[in-house]
Amino acid sequence: MTAILSASELKSELAGSRPPVLLDIRWQLGGPDQRPAYEAGHLPGAVYVDLDRELAGPPGSGGRHPLPDPEAFGAVMRRAGVRAGEPVVVYDGGQGWAAARAWWLLRWTGHAAVRVLDGGLAAWTAEGGAVTADAPAPAEGDFKPNPGASGLLDADAAAALARSGLLLDARAGERYRGEVEPIDPVGGHIPGAVSAPTTENVGADGRFLPADALRARFAALGAEQDTAVGVYCGSGVSGAHEVLALEVAGIPAALYAGSWSHWSSDPERPVATGPNP
Repeated sequence: MTAILSASELKSELAGSRPPVLLDIRWQLGGPDQRPAYEAGHLPGAVYVDLDRELAGPPGSGGRHPLPDPEAFGAVMRRAGVRAGEPVVVYDGGQGWAAARAWWLLRWTGHAAVRVLDGGLAAWTAEGGAVTADAPAPAEGDFKPNPGASGLLDADAAAALARSGLLLDARAGERYRGEVEPIDPVGGHIPGAVSAPTTENVGADGRFLPADALRARFAALGAEQDTAVGVYCGSGVSGAHEVLALEVAGIPAALYAGSWSHWSSDPERPVATGPNP
């Protein structure tokens, strides 16, 4: 199963015999609650999932968006109607970061049949897709999370990968270089990490670049055949979007979920600044 699908492809699947469960993951970093926007209009049948409260644990020593308790996450997915082996499509307001976080969590907890709507809600409405304010009432799902042993990095594994493979920093370049740091304790990056802003994986319309263009981009950054690849960002959200971009390019990658918010919380961990790894 591909990792993303277009609005026209989603329309066809929703009209078919096995329509996917739809999850609305609209979210803004530091912005207002997006539930009112969801209630004003969403894809028919889509269930709203709150990233800060349901796709992350309480902020603290694990970072600003630590992974949620798997059982609590499973309960959220069952409430939304997710069933074992049945297709799920996630979307957000268009940036793709929040939808990618839900995609990554479902994949990591054992639900492979999940895709992201490329371009999000904006792409749907641009294709003439309908929206509704009607509240959905999905049947209870049976999804049971089974977190995987791979695909997830802790701080030590991320540091090691920066030396032995390729660790990509998905944040804006100025944060990587340590020129500004608007959120976390210190600016800079994990020593050995390569700057790879996730914003460069999409076009002006918010949709992913073609797979061959993404492959070329990541190859230029050092993702050669058999290279182990990992990603981090500020708190594990935009990093999931970069993992998704790598998946579109056919490159498996692991995520350091705690990311810079976790790394920089420990003053004993080294910090590099400037444009070089």
